[in-house]
Amino acid sequence: MKATVYIATSVDGFIARNNGGIDWLPSAGDTDSSEDYGYQEFIDSVDALVMGRNTYELALSFDSWPYGEKPVFVLSSRKVDIPEDITKIVESMSVPPREVVCRLSKRGFQHLYIDGGKTIQGFLSEGLIQQLIITKVPILIGEGIPLFSALPHDVRLHHLETRQFENGLVQSKYKVIEDIA
Repeated sequence: MKATVYIATSVDGFIARNNGGIDWLPSAGDTDSSEDYGYQEFIDSVDALVMGRNTYELALSFDSWPYGEKPVFVLSSRKVDIPEDITKIVESMSVPPREVVCRLSKRGFQHLYIDGGKTIQGFLSEGLIQQLIITKVPILIGEGIPLFSALPHDVRLHHLETRQFENGLVQSKYKVIEDIA
């Protein structure tokens, strides 16, 4: 099973404002380009998404469901309300990251897209992320929800590539190096 993070951060490392707001992210109207920053190629490569409740609720607030027919697993310790139009593709789970990977692997999923700050941090802490694709947006927001937090150990990365886009976004891909202890 492979698990990948694909996420944007401010240059100072935040994925959202303290209130969860992402108004600082560039929108489609901010540029003439039809650039998707490799998103379509990435999303086509994954079997399912695993996200936290806050990320899920943010996705529900968009004009339309952004993940098409891809299966989405929402991690939450509380009941998750799932609108009827997506009940066939969205499911909630209340288990630790390692158990999520185990259950989804048994169901035949091979490549997971891990999204949401706490979810990413939990999977990273347990050594369950194999690749990080991080796009830095040229803005400092000063405070907010950080992509990374304290880890129980160092997580070594191998830089695979970096791309710069016309609007100033910089995207880097890293492979997580598994420590053999």
